[in-house]
Amino acid sequence: MTGTPDFQIENHYCQGKGSYCLDADICVQMVAHAKLPTRFGDFELYGFYDARDNKEHTALVPGNVEGKDSVPVRVHSECHTGDVLGSLRCDCRDQLEASLRYIGERDFGAVLYLKQEGRGIGLLNKIKAYQLQELGLDTVEANLYLGFPDEARDYKVAARMLSLLSIRSIALLTNNPDKIEKLRGEGVMVVDRIPLVIPANPYDAGYLAVKREKMGHLFP
Repeated sequence: MTGTPDFQIENHYCQGKGSYCLDADICVQMVAHAKLPTRFGDFELYGFYDARDNKEHTALVPGNVEGKDSVPVRVHSECHTGDVLGSLRCDCRDQLEASLRYIGERDFGAVLYLKQEGRGIGLLNKIKAYQLQELGLDTVEANLYLGFPDEARDYKVAARMLSLLSIRSIALLTNNPDKIEKLRGEGVMVVDRIPLVIPANPYDAGYLAVKREKMGHLFP
């Protein structure tokens, strides 16, 4: 057909080139990629599919990261309220934009955007947690009240994405030492930590205090 590109986009997940299937429970595939100009710089946008839960994840990559060491990387979990709606109850959007700006100014790097809303509990449960916080619970207490751990994210998919991007080792943009340990537990070589300096606002100051005091975050 005239005008049809002479290639096929892979649509058979977990088969052939681009898949990473270690066992029946772990199957992640790089499905497609395309150029994405942004106000933070020009990136290559990669799309990934995780057959364990049918979730789609993305990575924004400037430059060539294949075979590179000490690649600056942000592993960012989706925050619909912050990243999209501009909520001031958390620092998620500020962290995402700071990471995109920092990495967009480098020769190479990667921002992984994971579909793990609300530290892994999902958007609706996150809104329930907000209700509980309005009654006086903090973010950790609200998760526990709802029957979830304070941290429910899974970093297996991030490790597979980094492997599919052929990144050898990373310098992680984070204030969260637990994220470093969990990535290392999945086989990711984290060789450095790059702190994110995000000023508090009147709405998230208490939230950030809980992250520091109860969750061990390291703020500059």
